[in-house]
Amino acid sequence: MIERLEMPAGVLGFRFTDDISRRDYESVLIPAVKEVIDGGGDLRVVVQVGPDFDELEAGAVWADLKTGVRYGIGHHKAWRRMALVTDVEWMVKAVALLGWMAPGELKLFDLDDLDDAIEWAGAA
Repeated sequence: MIERLEMPAGVLGFRFTDDISRRDYESVLIPAVKEVIDGGGDLRVVVQVGPDFDELEAGAVWADLKTGVRYGIGHHKAWRRMALVTDVEWMVKAVALLGWMAPGELKLFDLDDLDDAIEWAGAA
């Protein structure tokens, strides 16, 4: 499941838990990102992925790829900062290996550092 997190103005926040489905992307993540892009704003995003995160369903993987192409590469200049807040080992390793491909700045934070991640994402 993807759920919206309450964030300061100008920052989008999401929590990924359990299994992530294509529907989660289509009903929660994409509309929020699209609204910022369509409004001409900067994307400043905090994504929290806790130890209860289980897996991406096949449809979610496809939605993730499509979202990355449409709203990542297609709107590269809109992305300012993304904070990934997680202790999930494979995600930490993936960011270390592939993080350079992310649009904008990407920074990892431990789960205990959510407040720091929010502050960093919203900073000028």
